[in-house]
Formats: sequence, C-alpha cells, structure tokens
Amino acid sequence: MALCFFSASLPLPKRHPLISTPQYIPRKRNLPLICRSNSDSDEDYLLDAPVSIGDGFSFSGGKYSDEPSPADEWFKQGKIVKAHPVGGTGEKAKDPIFGLAMAGSSQASTDLFRWFCVESGNPANQSVILIHGFPSQAYSYRKVLPILSKNNHVIAFDWLGFGFSDKPQPKYGFDYTLKEFVDSLDSLIDELSKDKVTLVVQGYFSPVVVKYAKDHQAKLNNLILLNPPLTVKHANLPSTLAIFSNFLLGEIFSQALITKSHINQDPLRASDKALTSCGPYQIKEEIAMVYRRPYLTSGSSGFALNAISRSMKKELKGYVEDMRRILGDETWKVRTSICWGERDRWLSFEGVEDFCRESNHQLIKVPMAGHHVQEDCSEEIANIIARILSKPTPI
Repeated sequence: MALCFFSASLPLPKRHPLISTPQYIPRKRNLPLICRSNSDSDEDYLLDAPVSIGDGFSFSGGKYSDEPSPADEWFKQGKIVKAHPVGGTGEKAKDPIFGLAMAGSSQASTDLFRWFCVESGNPANQSVILIHGFPSQAYSYRKVLPILSKNNHVIAFDWLGFGFSDKPQPKYGFDYTLKEFVDSLDSLIDELSKDKVTLVVQGYFSPVVVKYAKDHQAKLNNLILLNPPLTVKHANLPSTLAIFSNFLLGEIFSQALITKSHINQDPLRASDKALTSCGPYQIKEEIAMVYRRPYLTSGSSGFALNAISRSMKKELKGYVEDMRRILGDETWKVRTSICWGERDRWLSFEGVEDFCRESNHQLIKVPMAGHHVQEDCSEEIANIIARILSKPTPI
C-alpha cells in the first residue's frame, strides 16, 4: 500500500481542461492532506482530513473524516452476502470520460455481486426484509431494526450501487436497468431466506419490488409499501433526482474533482438534499456523514447514481403502471399495506386513497412523516410494521 502526502501549500494534482476545477480553499496554511493509494501505482486517491479542517476542497461543504464515524460503526454491524451473477466480459472497469482504470470500489467481484446486509433478531422467527428507496441506504432503517427484531428476524440491505454494496461501473457487469434490479433482488432474497418473508420497501424502488413479488407471491407473507409512487403523476422523478441523470451536467458532478481515476462528487447534492428536500427531515451532521461517505470516497457512487437516474427517467412510468395493475388484479393474493407520510413533498397524496380503496389494500397515514418515512418517524413506522406482522397471515 503506497502512501503519499500533500500539503495545502503544494500544487494540486493536474486536472483535465474539460473538467471545471473546484475552488480550493485552504483553512490555514500548510494543513497536511493525506493522499492514499491502494497500490504502488498512483491510480486512485482518497483524500482524508480531520473533521475540524475538512478535506481542503470546497465540495459545497462536504468533508471526509479520519476520526471514527457512524459509517464505520454501521459497517461493523453488517456482513457481505454474495448473490446474483456478475455479467459482462470480466474486463476491469474504466471511467467513461478518459478511459482510466477505476479504483477497486468500482470493480465488481468476478463471480457474484457483493451486497452489504445488516441482520438482527432470532433467525427462527419470521423474516422481514427492509428495502431502502432511491437514493438512500439500509442505514435509513437503523432505528427500525432494533424494534422489529424483538420478535422478528430482520435484514436490511444496500442495493447495488448504494452504501457498502458493490458499485459496478455501468457496462461492466451491471447497467442499473430496473429489470436488472428485479432479477438481482430475486437472487438476493433466495440467498437471504429459504422461507417465506415480509418485504418492506420505501419510495421509488417499490415498483421494482412489486414486479418481483408478482411472480413470487408464495414466498411472501406481507408486502408493506412506504410512500410508493402509486399514481400516474408519481411516475415523474422530482427535479432533485432527475438532475442526476444529466451526466457531468447534473449537480452531482458540479465542481467534480478528478485526480487520476478517482472522482469525487458533491455529496450534499447526492445525499443531504435528496433526504431533506422531500419532507420535514432535519439531518444531523454525524448522520449526514454516513450518507455522504460513498460520494466522498469513490467515483463509482456517482456513476451508479447517474445510471439508475437515467433508468428511472426512462422506465419508471411503465413500472408504475405495472405496479398499479398488479396490485389491483384479482390474482394478487399477498396482504398489502401502504403507509403514507402525509408531508411528502415529492409525491402528492392525491389519488392514493382512491387507489387503496379500489384495490382493497390497507392505507395507514403517518401525519408527521415525509417521503422518507423511516427517517422522519422511525419508532412510529417500526411499531406500525410490528402490528401488521403480529396479525395472522390469511391462508
């Protein structure tokens, strides 16, 4: 492992002329910045600095800490589960701008994708799988897990492209299409549980989960949807998310810094804004650091977010239509509950009540929650889910 050291008084690494140079703001003179390389070559860099001084670059305020962080503690609670075959030729991923070799975090494993999962509770109890929305992480369920795990076996995972799971470069084994997410979910659930499960899914990944569930109804005890896109109007991504689909022009790449093959994005646009613009959630700094971390440590996170945003813009309408048809069809036999945070700024409540009534699905309103229900009202939503699970499943 090679280590190299920068000082704020030294010249910065070269940047490509087509990429705008981020404003470099030294907090004070001669502040050391550590540049780590995971090999003897200088193919990639991770910029570190104490929280007190930031990383030496503006990044709209993003910081990467060398102090113990909640992200480290969260990672220690989890494990890596391998599921779903890696496609493609097996060629090492290169960035789509200059064709430079991407860092290790952008490379998929050679056989099966690596998923980060956090598991809690007695495996002998009924299994509940908590599925985060777009863009988010399993970390959003951190306060829900301990409540549900008292009487259940609970698993939360990061989707491919998010959190601590694999973030393969598009075109190198995973292209982030919605069909690929459906197929990979099938593989993962088979790996996580051989018995019947309850699926809880939040937000824009709900249509993907419903698509999976359509052909696996016998596998499910319950389906619980948290603020899913249910109406025709919901099929359009809010501007906060749609902007990520504009490669290099999107705000995730504003002030992009490229150091060899390592790309850092603006973490506030990719994480903080996505969490706080859709409801009343007020994010604390130590929590924000967990959500920012992928965008501060690897360019692969930005490329993945760009790819899934493009897929969502292209395919979401059809998937929402399919979800409405599946949940309203007489062949749908899974007990389904829809929990709705009424302060959602992205998805209007208009039409949700009508849909639930017509399809005969339970609607539970959460007045003080926004789009990310599990963040706004963790304890309340955990208790709602627990009550649903405590009722006997219809035969």
